[in-house]
Amino acid sequence: MSKPHTALAYRFCVALLGAFVVLIGLALVPLPGPGWLTVIIGLFIISTEFHWARHVLHFVRTNVEKWSHWVVAQPVWVRWTMGGVTAVFIAVLVWAAISIFGLPHWVPQLEVLRRLELQ
Repeated sequence: MSKPHTALAYRFCVALLGAFVVLIGLALVPLPGPGWLTVIIGLFIISTEFHWARHVLHFVRTNVEKWSHWVVAQPVWVRWTMGGVTAVFIAVLVWAAISIFGLPHWVPQLEVLRRLELQ
């Protein structure tokens, strides 16, 4: 870009967008879904303008790949245990969120939710 102020504003917007995508990805990591993929996409966005982000992106991609290969190489009982611990962690996060923020208004009034003191 020929104008330094425009280039600075562009880099700022890229950094802001990339950081937002990375934060969303980090929030999704413990949940089922594309958490790490979202983090990598956010780092990719940032790396288009920042050299240090290219190094971080390479480090994350390499280590996530190593972790994935390690998990697949483990016995079934280890994978099931990791899945169970992850499910319990997610259940605790959901319970904490409901306890702190309450249920959304669109959730129907159910007896089971009243008995669990969630409504």
